[in-house]
Amino acid sequence: MKITRGQVEHVAHLARLALRDEEIAEFTGQLDAILAYVDKLNELETDDVEPTAHVIPMGNVVREDAVGEGLLIEDVLANAPGRKDRFFRVPRIL
Repeated sequence: MKITRGQVEHVAHLARLALRDEEIAEFTGQLDAILAYVDKLNELETDDVEPTAHVIPMGNVVREDAVGEGLLIEDVLANAPGRKDRFFRVPRIL
């Protein structure tokens, strides 16, 4: 697929880019090379290739949840800057 100067100018206009003539010429060549490479990739036979997100098989590495011993309320609140009864005291947010 050959990209034209007009197409580059149109995309630049949509993106609100002010490009100089030499930039338009440079981007036309670069975008044309990118599209030519994509066309080359489209020639590959991929019917038997399963779509993947990663090349290496990935697995979830989380552990099972297990109930354990908790902390005592007095130990938790020992270093709290403010407390009221068995709760943390925090500034009011309204």
